[in-house]
Amino acid sequence: MSGDLAPCQYGICDGSGFTIDEATNTASDCRCRPSLLAAGRARSLEARIPRKYRDVAFDRFPITAIEPRVVDAVKRFTRDINPNLDAGKGLWLVGDPGTGKTTLAMLISKAAIEAKRTTAIYSMPRLMAVLRTAIESEEGLLGLLDRLATVDLLHIDDLGAEHRTDWVLEQIYSIVNTRYEDQRSIVITTNNMPDELEAQIGARTVSRLVEMCGDPLPLFGSDQRMSFTA
Repeated sequence: MSGDLAPCQYGICDGSGFTIDEATNTASDCRCRPSLLAAGRARSLEARIPRKYRDVAFDRFPITAIEPRVVDAVKRFTRDINPNLDAGKGLWLVGDPGTGKTTLAMLISKAAIEAKRTTAIYSMPRLMAVLRTAIESEEGLLGLLDRLATVDLLHIDDLGAEHRTDWVLEQIYSIVNTRYEDQRSIVITTNNMPDELEAQIGARTVSRLVEMCGDPLPLFGSDQRMSFTA
């Protein structure tokens, strides 16, 4: 096997995405090829865990200070990360600022990356900025939307924090709906309950998120970030 190729996740091919029938000298797609193609399309998407969250773990503060029921739900999701991503299951966390939503979501993204699944991580304002920039790029907006649609896990932080315009609503719906139709996982954090989020991003988008992610996991309380500066 070439040193430049990662091992096949199923142990079938040499990491190239193809199997060779030596008797007929013909190649056919390996089971891993769709993942390889998705990984290629995902290159240059933001899949890096921010420095602040690189050392987070379930047995460390601040996770140990977060509502145990919610932490357990996230732990179960990460424990079965591959089956959940294969099934297109998602998860969303809703609540007040500074209650640990982003930290828990980052644990899911970390689990996906460690499982070598393609992942994209964006705050909603950052994602909108990237989409606007893509309009003038060689790839174009549709090219970027296609890559966002094909990653195994899309992590969107602060959904509902974007400035609401018809163009923004169209892009959010396009991203969510494509992933909904293709059964690809999404993890979101938001300060808005579903009815409030409907007013911000539209009922049809929220309806799809509910079906993909189930009921939101609630995290309400005081802003723990403020306690560090008090």
